[in-house]
Amino acid sequence: MADDMSGTADFPRLGEPSAERMRAPLKRYLLATRPAFLTITVAGCVLGIACAHADGVALSLTSALLTLLLGATAHAAVNVYNDYCDHLNGTDTINTGRIFPFTGGSRFIQNGVLTPRATQLYGVGLFLFTIAGGIVLTWRIGAGLLMIGVLGMLIGWAYSAAPLRLNSRGLGEIAVALAFVLVVAGADFVQRGNFSATPAWAGIGYALLTTNILYINQFPDRDADIAAGKHHLVARLPVSQARWGYLLLVILAALAMALPVALGQLPRGAALGLIAIFPAALAARSLLRLAATPQSLAPAIQQTIAAAHVAALAMAVGLWLRLG
Repeated sequence: MADDMSGTADFPRLGEPSAERMRAPLKRYLLATRPAFLTITVAGCVLGIACAHADGVALSLTSALLTLLLGATAHAAVNVYNDYCDHLNGTDTINTGRIFPFTGGSRFIQNGVLTPRATQLYGVGLFLFTIAGGIVLTWRIGAGLLMIGVLGMLIGWAYSAAPLRLNSRGLGEIAVALAFVLVVAGADFVQRGNFSATPAWAGIGYALLTTNILYINQFPDRDADIAAGKHHLVARLPVSQARWGYLLLVILAALAMALPVALGQLPRGAALGLIAIFPAALAARSLLRLAATPQSLAPAIQQTIAAAHVAALAMAVGLWLRLG
């Protein structure tokens, strides 16, 4: 696809970005990262820091702040580069079923706010900034952090970028779940300085609920993704079957939060994360009912986003207070 902004599927919709409203460069480049969605990674970092605190690790405020910053810029890099890749494969251009701002990309390329080349360079720049910051933290903390960081960045890049394009091969959900467990493990490692099972136990439920954000968002985008060759799980399965995948992830997330507490791997306070199952269950009910009319799923998408945040932050509170 040529490096221009031709071929948009329809006019910008209400609330979508436009060149007229994005003349200020700072505003343009900040909003291109989809900052409202970066908080899910910040919540995972908070959970990782709480894991270290629960185990009696003396915390470093400077390292914690760097962790939050780099977690946000890593997520921003993935968002921006995903927009560029979805421009190349054409899915965002032909996506008329999108629910903005949740699905269909940022619309910055399609609505003429940024050129594809500028989006590509911006995404690469954010990756490089995050890598540089990660090297600084690795020098301060230890080489083990490099392993976590490299794996996380590779997953973020390979999720959308050729030749791997993990999401187009039905591996997107696995990639996202692993990436967000690594968010928790990395934030814990920065404080602890070594590997521990605690963030792994604590991170799985949060990661599965975060994966459900990807999963439910693929229903409104399904037709465009199929046409563009993005064969993720929702595209590969009939809608009547694919809708049950969300509920399965909710059940697995509940087990992942309850079992470590029951087995004594996490303190009882970590069970506060189970509060997140309530909005997730509401979203699951809506998806089971509305999967065939996905443009009605905006409330369920919001409940899904809320569930992932609540899981991380409620569990972090329980760990921080060392309840149980």
